[in-house]
Amino acid sequence: MAPHHSPAFLALVNEAKSRIQELTVEQVRQKQLQGDPFYFVDVREESEWQAGHAVGAIHLGKGIIERDIETAIPDKEAEIILYCGGGFRSALAADNLKKMGYQKVISMDGGMRGWREAGFPEE
Repeated sequence: MAPHHSPAFLALVNEAKSRIQELTVEQVRQKQLQGDPFYFVDVREESEWQAGHAVGAIHLGKGIIERDIETAIPDKEAEIILYCGGGFRSALAADNLKKMGYQKVISMDGGMRGWREAGFPEE
């Protein structure tokens, strides 16, 4: 069940979503199975990451991603797919990375909740 979010937060997320690309969990899993090259980045909190994350993901929490992205993924042309719990924090992070010059940054709509509901593998 999705948590209740404030109207101001939802407005901020919707504004960010108007500027970014999103893929469904099924589309992301298909890209993995096809062997498409991309960075799969979990932007959730450390405790969420430790409780389980999508197979193949790396962790750059939303609190530090803008600070650390250029070291972790210096190629601004690389495809980067971000996810969080449901797709809101990853949309905000994707919007910021686009502002930093990353050209192929995508948010996974549905996030880890959708990934789990689909029964996709975790680590």
